[in-house]
Amino acid sequence: MSSASAIMLRRNFKHTLRNPVAMFNAIFMPIIMMLMFVYVFGDAFNVGGGDYIDYATPGMLMMAIAYGLSATAVAVNSDMTTGIINRFKVMDVSRGAVLTGHVVSTMVRTTFALAAILGVAFLFGFSPAASFAQWLAAVGVLLLVVLAVSWLTVASGLAAKTQESAGFATVPLIMLPFFSSAIVPADKMGPGVREFAKYQPFTSIIESLRGFFTGAPNLGQTLAAIAWSLGIAVAGYLWARSKFGKRA
Repeated sequence: MSSASAIMLRRNFKHTLRNPVAMFNAIFMPIIMMLMFVYVFGDAFNVGGGDYIDYATPGMLMMAIAYGLSATAVAVNSDMTTGIINRFKVMDVSRGAVLTGHVVSTMVRTTFALAAILGVAFLFGFSPAASFAQWLAAVGVLLLVVLAVSWLTVASGLAAKTQESAGFATVPLIMLPFFSSAIVPADKMGPGVREFAKYQPFTSIIESLRGFFTGAPNLGQTLAAIAWSLGIAVAGYLWARSKFGKRA
């Protein structure tokens, strides 16, 4: 990472730490959601045998990724609408450094959220059967997903006209885990929603993680998860560079 990118990363971390709402959404909200679905409603869900915590943890990880995205979109849009980007241009800070700083800070913040979710899951009795190699594969899929949605969120923040609309633009990503196999199997959903849940990106990612955690990797779902993530990452990156070039 260049020195300019490191400076942008440090700046973004300081802004995040000074924003309690961003910290709550990124770390504490996913934990609250996990407590609600597993501890309060867990016994009401029939997921075909086994402890619900083992079924729910991959889905909760996806929710942890999604819930922290609004802070990134708002921060990116704030840079574009408050004039700070003009100061960066005077300081000869590269476009890549500004965008990379937001992406990396989002990834680090989200990694803390994922670690918190896993910690709570283990307290609730999460007992994965994954080998060391399967754990590494699961972590790799998670990091690729975080990278992909980070670039997409940065791009949506650049495209939004106001900070409010930037935050609202992340709502579809936040809602996607609810319409996936995160909470209950897609087969148990109603017509229409069932088909959407089966073929949307987060379901492939969640089922890939479930396969690794149970010690029985699902090659098809993993390949689909990687393909979705790479496609989203490339689209988000190109969109972000295009929007930044037009507005900066």
